[in-house]
Amino acid sequence: MEAPPNETFRDSIGTIDEEGKRSWIYPKKPSGRFYEKRKIVSYFLLAFLFAAPFIKVNGNQFLMFNVLERRFNIFGFPFWPQDFHLFVISMLIGVIFVTFFTVGFGRIFCGWICPQTIFMEMVFRRIEYWIDGDRNKQRKLERQKWNAEKIRKRVFKWFIFLIISFLIANVFLAYLIGSDKLIKYITDGPFEHLGTLFPLLIFTAVFYFVFAWFREQVCIIACPYGRLQGVLLDNKSIVVAYDHKRGEAENGRKKFRKNEDRKALGHGDCIDCLQCVHVCPTGIDIRNGTQLECVNCTACIDECDHIMESINLPKGLIRYASENEIDKGEKFKFTARMKGYIAVLAILTGVLIGMLLLRNDVEARILRLPGQLYEHKEGTIISNVFTYKLVNKTSEAIENVSFRLRNYKGEIKLVSASKVIVPEEGLAEGTLFIEIDKGDLKGDKNKLTIEVYSNEELIETTTVSFLGPRSYN
Repeated sequence: MEAPPNETFRDSIGTIDEEGKRSWIYPKKPSGRFYEKRKIVSYFLLAFLFAAPFIKVNGNQFLMFNVLERRFNIFGFPFWPQDFHLFVISMLIGVIFVTFFTVGFGRIFCGWICPQTIFMEMVFRRIEYWIDGDRNKQRKLERQKWNAEKIRKRVFKWFIFLIISFLIANVFLAYLIGSDKLIKYITDGPFEHLGTLFPLLIFTAVFYFVFAWFREQVCIIACPYGRLQGVLLDNKSIVVAYDHKRGEAENGRKKFRKNEDRKALGHGDCIDCLQCVHVCPTGIDIRNGTQLECVNCTACIDECDHIMESINLPKGLIRYASENEIDKGEKFKFTARMKGYIAVLAILTGVLIGMLLLRNDVEARILRLPGQLYEHKEGTIISNVFTYKLVNKTSEAIENVSFRLRNYKGEIKLVSASKVIVPEEGLAEGTLFIEIDKGDLKGDKNKLTIEVYSNEELIETTTVSFLGPRSYN
């Protein structure tokens, strides 16, 4: 069945033409109150993004996602493989938080916080406006033959894009391997660490490809978040919306004519100037309603407000609003679904905070050596052999580590180590023997509590199972 004329835009995305080829977007340079606020937010987030890997909290990198070594730092809290459950809870909190905001406020994350949007619109696009000019000049330059002016502008722009992409790749690498290691690699020289240089060049190429060519296609095609709108949004969600009742009225939109009584003629306030379309970075017409391509960047709001102001009509024809507000005049309020998300967020946040407060900076794991039972020593002494692993989650070394039995009389002997030192953000491994008199054992399996001390200060406790001879009474 053929789609109605006003719904044909849903048959394809705005960046693909009728022949299925890429339709390049040349958005008009935005300006207005929302754009100025977005610039402030974006530059703050850019500063945070570039600074976060180099900020230290108690010696720990503020943010780090070392996937290869399975070490993560979130807000200065280190997460080791042993803390994977805490990392999962943190990620769940992040996902639910974004979901909650999507239900309530649409794709506000995409337009205001997403790194892809910030880099594209506030860095690369602004450089493009500076070099190539605004929308009409860019279109003219694209149609222009390859003369000296076009070559100069293209090479200059691509060179700057490449430098910024290389810088972003370095910062991205700092999140993955740690800023200290990145600085060391830089000071040592790139050819001393070819295993890192090649991934760095690959990241640079990917970022350059995304921001110089793929651009808004990332949000439309590659990012799955936009497709979640159909599941998460409802008529109560606040989105960038066109007030069709006011804009269309009874007889639809109409071009502006001076001294014309539009209300008497039954026409709405929309003068069909297409400025909201020209300024859109994904090339859509917001007057068609909520669409997959819309990233809630508010450029159309600013542009429409400017047009309304110039023709002495009220602002807000395009604004943040819900469908129910436009159709029924209902004001925003928290729905049962949003309250449910808030409750889940509160519970998970409370669980995470509790686990972080109860988590030790040192984790001890003592396990029986595989394949070993017990051994008779001189007299009535029974010996078991164990391996130990101590994980230090802090930025300072732990020295003079010793082991003691809590609930049994016995002796713990270390193998090939007079002193145990656990390096900062590292681990110490070794072997130890536990020797207990047979008369003190309670059967063939005994649960021992082992205390771990550093400089006579208790830092961790753990339990092991001690095997002894079976008694027959």
